[in-house]
Amino acid sequence: MSVRNVTVPDVQSDERTAIILYAHGARDPRWAEPFERLRERIAAQVPECPVVLAYLEHREPDLSTAFRDVHRHGARHVRLVPLFFGRGGHLRDDLPKQLEEARRAVPGLTIEVTEAAGENERVLDALATFSLEAPATPG
Repeated sequence: MSVRNVTVPDVQSDERTAIILYAHGARDPRWAEPFERLRERIAAQVPECPVVLAYLEHREPDLSTAFRDVHRHGARHVRLVPLFFGRGGHLRDDLPKQLEEARRAVPGLTIEVTEAAGENERVLDALATFSLEAPATPG
């Protein structure tokens, strides 16, 4: 099964894949609602693939906890998707530290990290279209 040109191995594979969506986090629980909707959409497209959210700060689970959880549920490979607009300090500095901690927590996992979502041309095209076509209210 594929998700936008990403091949996700079958559940029966020795390399069962999980997708971890990695977001900043915020204190307000409503902030996470769009990320949860995204997680649900991906999970509906690949029901055999665990899809979880992990947060840099302010929310749970953190990255190490998410890695342990997917590993406990059978994942042997993780596709980590940073839901950030660019590779600022959080992705240049914080992510490598958290990723190393997560690797130590679950040494048996293989990990691949995608580009930051906001650096992807298709994401930028979608945001450009949204900017031009989204309904607006008087400000």
